[in-house]
Amino acid sequence: MTQSVAILGRQPALGIAELESLFGPEKLTVIGQQAVLIQAQASDIAFSRLGGTIKLGRLLSVQDTADWHDLQLWLKHTLPQHLSTLPLEGKLQLGMSAYGSNVSTAKLNASGLELKKAIRATGRSVRLVPNKTPELNSAQVLHNHLTGSMGWEFLFIRDSNRTYVAQTTHVQDINAYAARDQARPKRDARVGMLPPKLAQIIINLAASKQTADSRQQIVLDPFCGTGVLLQESLLMGYEAIGTDLEPRMIEYSQINLDWLRTAYLLPSTAYQLNQGDATSYQWTPMPEFIAAETYLGRPFSALPKPDILQAVVQDVDTIHRKFLKNVARQTSPGFRLCLAIPAWKIPTGFKRLPVLDHLTDLGYTRTSFVHASNRELIYHRPEQIVGRELVVLIRK
Repeated sequence: MTQSVAILGRQPALGIAELESLFGPEKLTVIGQQAVLIQAQASDIAFSRLGGTIKLGRLLSVQDTADWHDLQLWLKHTLPQHLSTLPLEGKLQLGMSAYGSNVSTAKLNASGLELKKAIRATGRSVRLVPNKTPELNSAQVLHNHLTGSMGWEFLFIRDSNRTYVAQTTHVQDINAYAARDQARPKRDARVGMLPPKLAQIIINLAASKQTADSRQQIVLDPFCGTGVLLQESLLMGYEAIGTDLEPRMIEYSQINLDWLRTAYLLPSTAYQLNQGDATSYQWTPMPEFIAAETYLGRPFSALPKPDILQAVVQDVDTIHRKFLKNVARQTSPGFRLCLAIPAWKIPTGFKRLPVLDHLTDLGYTRTSFVHASNRELIYHRPEQIVGRELVVLIRK
């Protein structure tokens, strides 16, 4: 069976949950600390829609060794086979990345030079992309065209005493993400700035494999803010509805989505916006699923005093309870939501919303994942006080 290898981002659990939602747990095998084996061809995976996978590759081999010397010998032995898949004319671009291995950057570069020498001995012209770290980053892969017709990046993923070897076929287009994130006309740091990649993960967790076909599917974001999640929904092929309590946010979303429609040639009928309080608004008809970053509460640049934090948590928790009750009244069993809700970093870990302990009483079941723990599903950067916990809910 053809298999693909996904290299995950900075917080692997988020990418694992995303892939599990789309493909099902039975199609996945976690390998090492940062990769997943998928029972699917890389060409059949809509890579640009994945927010939590930074590289995708086709599996070449599984070696029952983690010894770098043995892997280097295998690479030299199979070199003619790899070269036969590349065009005969033109200069080859070669790169290597090692994940979870104890091989040093110096040794990796030395192996690359040996491989380069062997390729040149066949009469081929080749350029080696040098490693500054054991893993080439997305910018290096993109800049050096390692996924192009004349490019080749070997991926070595260690899993205990076994090594999975793959060839990179896709890499996240960081330039495209930056372009649509930074070029949006309206931004507001006070409501948080949802990264487009995280928005994609939220949408995929909400859609699941049952509804991942975006045709004629409508995404609802009841806390739309400046419209980042709506933007990513449209680019993924969904239609989108956004509501927000603040008229200014609806105005900002309208300007941003109008810009997006012009820049990406999207139909004007693909989205609609309305002002409305998510705790009481009536959506008619209710879209197929909800994907949202909810109200995160007051932003903090430093950890507040316990009494202040407790007051904020209580206020935010009340809003979430009312919102979930409102949605429950308007939906049927099986309706699915993915919400990015606040979780506050404190010295002992994360302070979570109390409502998570009362989801059954509100009419919901929280989805658990086979390959990732729910407690790991918090998007957070070291300098942040307020993180985003991803919660997937099913209406009972």
